Amino acid sequence: MSEPKTLKKSESLEIRIPYPTKTAFMARCRDDGRSASDTLRAFIDQHLDGDAASSRSRRRGRLVVGALIAAALGAVALPSLARPSSHVEFERLDLNGDGAVSRAEYQHAR
Repeated sequence: MSEPKTLKKSESLEIRIPYPTKTAFMARCRDDGRSASDTLRAFIDQHLDGDAASSRSRRRGRLVVGALIAAALGAVALPSLARPSSHVEFERLDLNGDGAVSRAEYQHAR
């Protein structure tokens, strides 16, 4: 007998969550040795299986699902967070700290 066909993972969801929530979720996934996507897929599958949980438990589950999905997608959708801010970049170029970047400072940094 052949194994059931695995569906291709081609769809994505985008949600917004606070940055600290995203970083905490990503750290937890790393500690658990699982990817954020894998963790969220498992949670969604479990949620869709629908056990006989109370409505209060279901509401809590929906909030957790939302937070988990947001954290995973935030990690993918916000790569700009890894880039230094323009203020940090300016300070890196302003070698003498006078609040201005001279041509010599700019050429030195290149």
